[in-house]
Amino acid sequence: MDLAHTYSMAISALGALAILMFCQLLVADVVGLRSRHIPGSAVPADHENPLFRASRTVANTNESIAIFILAILFCMLCGAPASATAYAAWAFVVARCLYAVCYYLNLQILRSVMFGISLLALTALLVLGGSAWL
Repeated sequence: MDLAHTYSMAISALGALAILMFCQLLVADVVGLRSRHIPGSAVPADHENPLFRASRTVANTNESIAIFILAILFCMLCGAPASATAYAAWAFVVARCLYAVCYYLNLQILRSVMFGISLLALTALLVLGGSAWL
Protein backbone atom coordinates (compact mmCIF):
# COMPACT_ATOMS: atom_id res chain seq x y z
CA MET A 1 0.00 0.00 0.00
CA ASP A 2 1.36 3.41 -1.00
CA LEU A 3 0.73 5.53 2.12
CA ALA A 4 1.49 8.84 0.40
CA HIS A 5 -1.12 8.19 -2.28
CA THR A 6 -3.72 6.63 0.02
CA TYR A 7 -3.49 9.40 2.60
CA SER A 8 -2.75 12.29 0.24
CA MET A 9 -5.62 14.44 1.55
CA ALA A 10 -4.53 13.97 5.18
CA ILE A 11 -0.96 14.76 4.17
CA SER A 12 -2.17 17.91 2.44
CA ALA A 13 -3.78 18.92 5.76
CA LEU A 14 -0.32 18.69 7.33
CA GLY A 15 1.00 21.06 4.67
CA ALA A 16 -1.91 23.43 5.18
CA LEU A 17 -1.26 23.50 8.92
CA ALA A 18 2.41 24.27 8.25
CA ILE A 19 1.33 27.24 6.11
CA LEU A 20 -1.08 28.35 8.85
CA MET A 21 1.68 28.16 11.45
CA PHE A 22 3.99 30.19 9.22
CA CYS A 23 1.28 32.84 8.79
CA GLN A 24 0.66 32.92 12.55
CA LEU A 25 4.38 33.47 13.12
CA LEU A 26 4.42 36.30 10.59
CA VAL A 27 1.39 37.95 12.20
CA ALA A 28 3.02 37.75 15.63
CA ASP A 29 6.27 39.19 14.25
CA VAL A 30 4.54 42.07 12.45
CA VAL A 31 2.40 42.90 15.49
CA GLY A 32 5.53 42.78 17.65
CA LEU A 33 7.42 45.09 15.31
CA ARG A 34 4.52 47.53 15.08
CA SER A 35 4.19 47.65 18.86
CA ARG A 36 7.97 48.14 19.20
CA HIS A 37 8.22 45.05 21.38
CA ILE A 38 11.75 44.16 22.43
CA PRO A 39 12.47 40.63 21.15
CA GLY A 40 12.95 38.13 23.95
CA SER A 41 11.12 40.18 26.55
CA ALA A 42 7.92 38.91 28.10
CA VAL A 43 4.61 39.90 26.58
CA PRO A 44 2.22 41.16 29.29
CA ALA A 45 -0.80 38.88 29.78
CA ASP A 46 -3.59 41.14 28.58
CA HIS A 47 -6.28 39.98 26.16
CA GLU A 48 -6.78 43.59 25.06
CA ASN A 49 -3.18 43.58 23.76
CA PRO A 50 -2.98 42.37 20.12
CA LEU A 51 0.61 41.20 20.65
CA PHE A 52 -0.48 38.98 23.55
CA ARG A 53 -3.27 37.48 21.43
CA ALA A 54 -0.95 36.91 18.46
CA SER A 55 1.76 35.30 20.59
CA ARG A 56 -0.79 33.08 22.38
CA THR A 57 -2.13 31.95 19.02
CA VAL A 58 1.35 30.78 18.01
CA ALA A 59 1.97 29.15 21.39
CA ASN A 60 -1.36 27.34 21.43
CA THR A 61 -0.84 25.92 17.96
CA ASN A 62 2.65 24.81 18.96
CA GLU A 63 1.13 23.03 21.97
CA SER A 64 -1.19 20.93 19.81
CA ILE A 65 0.87 20.30 16.67
CA ALA A 66 2.73 17.25 18.02
CA ILE A 67 -0.54 15.51 18.93
CA PHE A 68 -1.91 16.25 15.46
CA ILE A 69 1.14 14.86 13.67
CA LEU A 70 1.27 11.76 15.86
CA ALA A 71 -2.46 11.15 15.46
CA ILE A 72 -2.21 11.31 11.66
CA LEU A 73 0.80 8.99 11.67
CA PHE A 74 -1.07 6.63 13.97
CA CYS A 75 -4.01 6.57 11.55
CA MET A 76 -1.76 6.03 8.55
CA LEU A 77 0.34 3.26 10.06
CA CYS A 78 -2.69 1.43 11.48
CA GLY A 79 -4.58 1.60 8.19
CA ALA A 80 -7.46 3.80 9.35
CA PRO A 81 -9.93 4.76 6.60
CA ALA A 82 -8.18 7.38 4.49
CA SER A 83 -11.27 9.50 3.81
CA ALA A 84 -12.28 9.66 7.49
CA THR A 85 -8.69 10.48 8.44
CA ALA A 86 -8.67 13.29 5.88
CA TYR A 87 -11.98 14.71 7.09
CA ALA A 88 -10.79 14.75 10.71
CA ALA A 89 -7.42 16.22 9.72
CA TRP A 90 -9.02 18.98 7.69
CA ALA A 91 -11.55 19.67 10.44
CA PHE A 92 -8.61 20.24 12.77
CA VAL A 93 -6.86 22.58 10.32
CA VAL A 94 -9.99 24.61 9.58
CA ALA A 95 -10.83 24.86 13.28
CA ARG A 96 -7.28 26.00 14.07
CA CYS A 97 -7.46 28.63 11.31
CA LEU A 98 -10.78 29.95 12.59
CA TYR A 99 -9.41 29.77 16.15
CA ALA A 100 -6.55 32.08 15.13
CA VAL A 101 -8.89 34.55 13.44
CA CYS A 102 -11.17 34.57 16.50
CA TYR A 103 -8.18 35.09 18.79
CA TYR A 104 -6.85 37.98 16.68
CA LEU A 105 -10.29 39.61 16.75
CA ASN A 106 -10.71 38.90 20.48
CA LEU A 107 -13.89 36.87 19.94
CA GLN A 108 -13.53 34.81 23.09
CA ILE A 109 -16.60 32.59 22.88
CA LEU A 110 -16.09 31.71 19.21
CA ARG A 111 -12.40 31.13 19.91
CA SER A 112 -13.34 28.62 22.61
CA VAL A 113 -15.81 26.91 20.26
CA MET A 114 -13.11 26.57 17.59
CA PHE A 115 -10.69 25.19 20.17
CA GLY A 116 -13.33 22.62 21.16
CA ILE A 117 -13.85 21.62 17.54
CA SER A 118 -10.11 21.16 17.09
CA LEU A 119 -10.09 18.89 20.18
CA LEU A 120 -12.97 16.88 18.72
CA ALA A 121 -11.04 16.48 15.47
CA LEU A 122 -7.98 15.25 17.38
CA THR A 123 -10.20 12.83 19.29
CA ALA A 124 -11.65 11.59 16.01
CA LEU A 125 -8.15 10.92 14.64
CA LEU A 126 -7.20 9.00 17.78
CA VAL A 127 -10.42 6.96 17.68
CA LEU A 128 -9.92 6.20 13.98
CA GLY A 129 -6.37 5.05 14.59
CA GLY A 130 -7.36 3.06 17.65
CA SER A 131 -10.24 1.38 15.81
CA ALA A 132 -7.93 0.39 12.98
CA TRP A 133 -5.33 -0.87 15.44
CA LEU A 134 -7.80 -3.23 17.08
